[in-house]
Amino acid sequence: MRQIYFDNSATTAAYPEVRDIMGKLLCETYGNPSSMHAMGVDAERYVKEARRAIAATLRAGEKEIYFTSGGTESNNWALIGGAQANRRAGCRIVTSAMEHPSVSEPLAYLETQGFTVVRVGVEPDGRLRMDELGDALTADTCLVSVMIVNNEIGSVTEPAKIAAMIRDKAPRALFHADAVQAYGKMELVPKKAGIDLLSVSGHKIHGPKGIGFLYRREGVRILPYLYGGGQQDGMRSGTDNVPGIAGLGLAAQIVCGHLAENRAVLFLLTDHLREGLTALSAELQTEYAKIPGAEGIREPVILHGPGGTFRAPHIVSAAFPGVRSEVLLHSLEERGIYVSAGSACSTHKAHKSPTLLAMGVPFAEMESTVRFSFCETNTIGEIDEALSALRELLPRLIRYRAK
Repeated sequence: MRQIYFDNSATTAAYPEVRDIMGKLLCETYGNPSSMHAMGVDAERYVKEARRAIAATLRAGEKEIYFTSGGTESNNWALIGGAQANRRAGCRIVTSAMEHPSVSEPLAYLETQGFTVVRVGVEPDGRLRMDELGDALTADTCLVSVMIVNNEIGSVTEPAKIAAMIRDKAPRALFHADAVQAYGKMELVPKKAGIDLLSVSGHKIHGPKGIGFLYRREGVRILPYLYGGGQQDGMRSGTDNVPGIAGLGLAAQIVCGHLAENRAVLFLLTDHLREGLTALSAELQTEYAKIPGAEGIREPVILHGPGGTFRAPHIVSAAFPGVRSEVLLHSLEERGIYVSAGSACSTHKAHKSPTLLAMGVPFAEMESTVRFSFCETNTIGEIDEALSALRELLPRLIRYRAK
């Protein structure tokens, strides 16, 4: 069966070039980069090349890039290490009400350590309430953490505007940006945007799993997260994951080297899906009116998230009232179409989406929400196949529920 993969915000297929370089470093150039002999020096060269390549994509210095095990570690290190190092500035942390668990959970931990966390609300379309953010910033704020692209609905914040507000109202605060869904999808220049700390994960950009990096602006002080042999200037001890680092560096080079053309493709795909879902919703209204128990569903498809420049190019979130997301997910899976019922990092937990909760989405709509997320190799034809499957499946699932 042909597979149509629309869950690229959860993870992506590695580029063939990434696979090849990792295989070489696992089986041929497998020295420890901390070793002083030739095999160690060869391995270290790949680490240096990856750091140089990643720094270039951000117009940053090589010494500002630290390799981690992924987005979760990068976020934890930035938040816990940053808050603790900057405690003299105050114990107030400002964030949004719709952050990823790898941000919201370490912030909950910091609350147990005496920090106060203020969670700023969002508009009904998922955009951050900038006026509320401004009110939350005070002179004793030590840290601000906001994701650039929301992982569930694709809403986009404007880090440069946030940084300007921080400089004005909380000049001693560090600004951390979770860029896991933004890196490789939009231009990011941390110094230009006023970002102090920025987190990225490799497997979201066709790199390997288990690798990521933290950008730390030169001069910004955070405490080390892992202690041991003193690797990475003593900031993150542990033997470097050379195959992962090299794979990440190459993936970053490729995806950022084709940024403009990839964005154009992704917007074309998401626009086509959004238009198709809007047309499908109108079409199903007539059909639902004939199904006992479904007459009250006035909008068979509800699109979430903002439009225009406040929308990421690769994510579409939609609710299908009357059909549980897990049921629709598995029905599509039977046809070889893979989508997500919320964030992949928390789908095995019984929970309500913090993003949709913050937006004020009713629970019945929450439990019918599905996320489609694309990469540059997806096609219009694949989207048309998915729309055709939805056109057939939704009335059938509605009828089954009404029995």
